[in-house]
Amino acid sequence: MSQNPYSLPQLIARRIRQDVQSMHAYAIQDSVGMVKLDAMENPFRLPEALQQALGQRLGAAALNRYPDGRVNDLRAALAAYAGMPAGCDIMLGNGSDELINLLAMACDVPADAVTGARPVVLAPLPGFVMYAMSAQLQGLDFVGVPLTADFALDTQAMVAAIRQHQPALVYLAYPNNPTANLWDAQAMAAVVQAAAESGSLVVIDEAYQPFSSRTYLDCMAQDPAGHAHVLLMRTLSKFGLAGVRLGYMIGHADLIAQVDKVRPPYNISVLNYECALFALEHADVFAAQAADIRNQRERLQQAFSALPGVHSWPSDANMVLLRIDGAPQRAAEVFDGLKARHILVKNVSKMHPLLANCLRITVGSATENDQLLAALKEVL
Repeated sequence: MSQNPYSLPQLIARRIRQDVQSMHAYAIQDSVGMVKLDAMENPFRLPEALQQALGQRLGAAALNRYPDGRVNDLRAALAAYAGMPAGCDIMLGNGSDELINLLAMACDVPADAVTGARPVVLAPLPGFVMYAMSAQLQGLDFVGVPLTADFALDTQAMVAAIRQHQPALVYLAYPNNPTANLWDAQAMAAVVQAAAESGSLVVIDEAYQPFSSRTYLDCMAQDPAGHAHVLLMRTLSKFGLAGVRLGYMIGHADLIAQVDKVRPPYNISVLNYECALFALEHADVFAAQAADIRNQRERLQQAFSALPGVHSWPSDANMVLLRIDGAPQRAAEVFDGLKARHILVKNVSKMHPLLANCLRITVGSATENDQLLAALKEVL
């Protein structure tokens, strides 16, 4: 048997990018036996009758064939569901994460021949971690612009950063994760306009749209020419299909056509698109679930406001950001106390200085929220 001249550590050091070696993989908490309130999932499963109907439908799918033109039926159904404006088109991703990666890939133009500057991805912070991660993996620079102390867009800082860095992509999560708030309309307009003047693309990430009081799609429909540089991204994960992994992006047809060129063929599986089509055919069921979650969100916020030593912020998503008063480690202590009582939330206190002593809590079912509140009162 021939000898390999390189040990495995040497091979990794030689062939795996240095920045990748220094990265941490995306961590998923072990949730076995826990009330799972850490990942902004819809807590409701399909009703039994729909489970059986979907099972029969998936059982009849042609799994021996590559995905066919039926995926275009899903594109049309999603366009109708979202109310896609005229002149726009839609592309699908294996979750929004794939769309974010494809955007970075499509915008990875060569570094400036004179300055050596690489394309920039710009977003407010704290925000969704995949914006920065996708930029890093694709070799783009990432610029984060801090929010204000109350988690509003710092309009002046955002506009200045856009003018300085001339980013390829500007991400605006609407509502934001993990702060759960919607940006002010005037602030949004100013940032979108600054991006237009700098020749930047803007991606409005509406992952939590089922729970939101507004959608930026209305602005795009009212002024198509002024939003030709804007892409709107959504996911069916928060709709109720987190396990299906399906995201979609709407924008001017010419712009979508360019980004779509880097999409892998057959990126949406037969099972994925049949599940999504089935869900859209029963959209009323998921709309009722979203209404229940919005009601439970208000209940939680009222309960949090009555608890001593905590502060919560208004939410337009299916999560609530909670700050725990006290010593710097207090949020970690409360997180551990909840976990010991089989309640799993997300400790975001180390994600960004603005999130010091903060926990992000997913809105669950009424029963799950009962358990959360009882455990939280014990821990506090």
